[in-house]
Amino acid sequence: MLVDNDLLIDAGTGVADLSLAELALIDHVFLTHSHLDHIASLPLLIDSVSDLRDKPLTVYATAATLDIIGRHIFNWAIWPDFSVIPSREKAIMRFQSICLGQSVRLGERTITALPAEHTVPAVGYQLDSGLGSLVFTGDTTANDAFWPVVNRIANLRYLLIETAFPNRDQMLAEISKHLCPKMLANELKKLSIPAEIYISHLKPSQIELTMAEIQACAGDFKPRMLQNNQVFEF
Repeated sequence: MLVDNDLLIDAGTGVADLSLAELALIDHVFLTHSHLDHIASLPLLIDSVSDLRDKPLTVYATAATLDIIGRHIFNWAIWPDFSVIPSREKAIMRFQSICLGQSVRLGERTITALPAEHTVPAVGYQLDSGLGSLVFTGDTTANDAFWPVVNRIANLRYLLIETAFPNRDQMLAEISKHLCPKMLANELKKLSIPAEIYISHLKPSQIELTMAEIQACAGDFKPRMLQNNQVFEF
């Protein structure tokens, strides 16, 4: 998710759709967690634009997530550690740890880490422009800690929530700590304020089935599928 040209929420394969000039404008990356579909483009992003930047790219995540990508990605065996290139003092990428509930202020925008429940340490994010907020759950399953926080967001406009599996795979959804339509419907009952709801993380081969089941289970909330190149203004 690209925000105002200079900020990414996660860095999955969709980042490859951006031009080199667009990549060079990105100063901040907020990671929800360490799974490959959320970080795949980060190593290539920093490598591609390193000579086009005059300040470091800052990667924000929980300490646990930064530890995982430091040990398993930016470890010189899989990819160079750009947090010490050309030196630790003048690195072209820097890691900034954030805690659950912590807010980062960037200009007029405030980004806050929200609770998520997944197979690895994970968070969601609230993006607050001052006039409105968008909440992205990231990868998560049933999560009672999430909803009281969201229900206190007075200017909430959009809720982007995952549903990875159809109902026939509910057991797999539970084991992998994702949602299926029945689970999504139960979660949305905990939402007490209005918001436009969009569904992310649909399995490509099961989009039609899963969205049909979502409409059957949670139709009163009118969830829509998140589209590529969709623009949210708030």
